[in-house]
Amino acid sequence: MNFSEYPIESLMYITNRPEIVFTHGKGSWLYDNEGKRYLDFIQGWAVNSLGHCNEGMIEAMEKQARLLINPSPAFYNEPMAKLAGLLTEHSCFDKVFFANSGAEANEGAIKLARKWGKKFRDGAYEIITFDHSFHGRTLATMSASGKPGWDTIYAPQVPGFPKADLNDIASVEKLITGKTVAVMLEPIQGEGGVIPATREFMQELRALTKKHGILLIVDEVQSGCGRAGTLFAYELSGIEPDIMTLGKGIGGGVPLAALLAKKEVTVFEAGDQGGTYNGNPLMTAAGYSVISQLVAPGFLEGVRARGQYLREKLLELSAERGFQGERGEGLLRALLLGKDIGPEIVEKARVMQPDGLLLNAARPNLLRFMPALNVTNEEIDQMMAMLRTILDSL
Repeated sequence: MNFSEYPIESLMYITNRPEIVFTHGKGSWLYDNEGKRYLDFIQGWAVNSLGHCNEGMIEAMEKQARLLINPSPAFYNEPMAKLAGLLTEHSCFDKVFFANSGAEANEGAIKLARKWGKKFRDGAYEIITFDHSFHGRTLATMSASGKPGWDTIYAPQVPGFPKADLNDIASVEKLITGKTVAVMLEPIQGEGGVIPATREFMQELRALTKKHGILLIVDEVQSGCGRAGTLFAYELSGIEPDIMTLGKGIGGGVPLAALLAKKEVTVFEAGDQGGTYNGNPLMTAAGYSVISQLVAPGFLEGVRARGQYLREKLLELSAERGFQGERGEGLLRALLLGKDIGPEIVEKARVMQPDGLLLNAARPNLLRFMPALNVTNEEIDQMMAMLRTILDSL
């Protein structure tokens, strides 16, 4: 492939990238610089909640770009206020702080919880998190994460994040001390392999945190914004957390994230939190378009129906090929392969002809599916047919 017109050597190395330069996309399809198209079941790691180049988002950003892009976060702006109001209207939270990435939102949640602990729990600062969790790539969010090996990359870690086991309430309770200010978890561990917290566990965790007078923080950077079939994954368990973080899907592909909290937890004072681009009109206009489309009548019902359809197709394939089933919620799902062939499938899927298929192996023994929330059943069928062709070639 000819890369002479793309100075990719100027990019800092951070990961092994395939020799593809994507040039445009629409809906569930991406196109590279040689004209090949790819059925995209990654969607920027659950970022493009409405697929590539959603018309509603484009219209909102084009209109906003001609009005106001960034007046400074020291002032209110219209899209910021409208999106905050939409989020509080459709959630159990009262207050919203906008950020640029899920890691930044989670960093804000950690700061807010520690500030609350300083004010109401005699300086308590520890936040119990979980093995195999993923909360971001800042030093604090890496320390909060339970991703294997992350405790040594940039050692020493930020202290104060003891690790419990997901879906094991006893493992949480034994870590609670006078230093504990909160428990933080992903309702569905995405990077950990699409492992949902059970409804029972979420309810037990809410009861336990209330019993001890500590906060419950849900990291919905990946599971939120319609991905689980409800607007937010905490709704699946019928509970109300104290703090929630959003990222990825809230921007539909643009850098936007949010920290939401109950009013009694919102203890930031002037100067405690900020950010140059936070809540800027261009990104919040995009976010307002995304959330408006998600809460439109029938949309989330459609996500649940398509999630069920994908689940059934994955179970059929699993039974047919002797795999170990599937798991997930809504349109965040994993096929459990039972053997470490995930990376090989991902590679073969991308290079297959005439069309490629973009998949992700969050762990070597599974495939993770994160299609656009408006993916069609026909596109799911097409993906399954392509996946069968790849499996036949192994």
